[in-house]
Amino acid sequence: MLISMLEGFVEYRRREFCKDVKCSVQMELNKCAEGSEAYEAIRKTCGVGCLFTTYQFHHWLINKGYFIVKTIVEEEKKQ
Repeated sequence: MLISMLEGFVEYRRREFCKDVKCSVQMELNKCAEGSEAYEAIRKTCGVGCLFTTYQFHHWLINKGYFIVKTIVEEEKKQ
C-alpha cells in the first residue's frame, strides 16, 4: 500500500472521525457485533445519511494533521 512507502506517516483508520466526534450512529454501532444483522442495518445510515458533512470531515482531517494523498495513474504521468 502507498502509505507504507511514506515514512513517518500513518493511514487514516476506518471510523476514526466517527469515534472522535462521538457520532450517535457510531455509538450505536459500538453496541453491536461487527458484521451482525443489527450492525449492518445501522451501518447503512452512514452510507446514505451521514450526520456530518464532508466539510466537517475535511476540516477534522486538517486539524488532526492528516494529508490527502493520491497516487499518480499512468495517464497523468504522460502529461
